[in-house]
Amino acid sequence: MTWLTDAIQNAGPIPAYLIISVIVFAEDALFIGFILPGETAAILGGVLASQQHLQLWLVITLVVLAAITGDSVGYQVGRHYGARILKLPILVKRQTKIDQARDLLARRGGAAVFLGRFTAFFRAVMPALTGLSRMPYRRFLAYNIAGGAIWGTGAVLVGYFAGHAYLSAAQSIGSTLALALGTLVITAAAIWQLRKRHKNHE
Repeated sequence: MTWLTDAIQNAGPIPAYLIISVIVFAEDALFIGFILPGETAAILGGVLASQQHLQLWLVITLVVLAAITGDSVGYQVGRHYGARILKLPILVKRQTKIDQARDLLARRGGAAVFLGRFTAFFRAVMPALTGLSRMPYRRFLAYNIAGGAIWGTGAVLVGYFAGHAYLSAAQSIGSTLALALGTLVITAAAIWQLRKRHKNHE
């Protein structure tokens, strides 16, 4: 993920907004979430907003819109090509997780669309599975908007307040120590994510 972080940080405001939006959109619309989690891009957008590189309100707006439209595209993909999609190697390898997602959808209906937004794997596949299940689009959209708005706003704000916490620490104890602490936290989070992904691949 280092290259992604560097790309967004080193880009100008407009390219940064575009990169963040595209990743969040593609996570659910094209199953890119298995490779590039939209949550990472959203949080990084919040961090950059805390450093005055981006506008917080615009990052939140773009992330929420990208999440909602990405899910809607994913729904349509599942509705028209669902059976074929489930045969993709990347999904066949995760059949257990797919079965769990389908079970959640069968038990909770529209609520699964909302709840799925807050779990990385479910976030990537739930829209397509919902389309495949033939849930009415209006019902899907209501839960999609609620989940996208809350998740998108929350993810960006996590990055925003984390960024502010770093800046406050830098002023209090010096930028070098703050950077070291920040690196330690990021490294720990990266290790946790890698272990989580490794378990999902098993």
